[in-house]
Amino acid sequence: MNLQTNQLFSLAGKTAVVTGGTGVLGQAMVKGLSAAGASVVILGRRKDAAEDIARELRAAGGKALGVGADVLQRDQLDAAYEHVIKEFGTIDILVNAAGGNMAGAVIAPDKNFFDLDIDAFQQVVDLNLLGTVLPSQVFSKDMAARRKGVVINIASMSSFRPITRVVGYSAAKAGIDNFTQWLAVEMARKFGEGLRVNAISPGFFITEQNRSLLTNPDSTYTARGQAAINQTPFGRFGRPEELIGTLVWLCSDAAAFVTGVNVPVDGGFNAFCGV
Repeated sequence: MNLQTNQLFSLAGKTAVVTGGTGVLGQAMVKGLSAAGASVVILGRRKDAAEDIARELRAAGGKALGVGADVLQRDQLDAAYEHVIKEFGTIDILVNAAGGNMAGAVIAPDKNFFDLDIDAFQQVVDLNLLGTVLPSQVFSKDMAARRKGVVINIASMSSFRPITRVVGYSAAKAGIDNFTQWLAVEMARKFGEGLRVNAISPGFFITEQNRSLLTNPDSTYTARGQAAINQTPFGRFGRPEELIGTLVWLCSDAAAFVTGVNVPVDGGFNAFCGV
């Protein structure tokens, strides 16, 4: 790799805020951004966990800050924004990795649509969709003022096609895909080509939240886990670090003409019809 290519993918001098940065996938993305040279802000509801990750990165020679905030609380996000600006001066990258699911918004095998808990459905849509919109509104202010920056949303395979049972999660992630395209156009037309918005759609990765849904205590696959593997041409689950290459590319000048896209990192899941 020559110097010019190194510079093209470098994030040196950039500040990146990662919501949900204490989760399994969020941590991998935080570490990948740091390795690419960015100063990173780990934002999560568990402030102690965010600070632990930040200390680990600083010990390795990086610049990092752990911040406690709920992505659904505007006052907490505003306070986090001021903290980051005071610490690092600018915000160049926002990664909206906060999200999740809850049992009430999932249709169990012995239930049907009419058993759906609407309150749980609303909470899941809020966490994933509103929890992407609100941080984008808060943390991209600095980008808009400077007419330069990158927003990366974390979508899902269910953004492309709804996945059975997870009705709330599928609806929310489809919304994130649509919002990504909308915001990409809005930012480019109002603030210029220097402000880009894209999404990454992970395929099936094992996280703390879905581990018991996809694997048994002995690490064999559940029926649902095996169904996901059968639909994935690579025949395995993704590894968190396999998100880093796509993330760094989208955040760097190497993707300077890329906006409004949703990139699957899925081992071929989305390309496979099952036959």
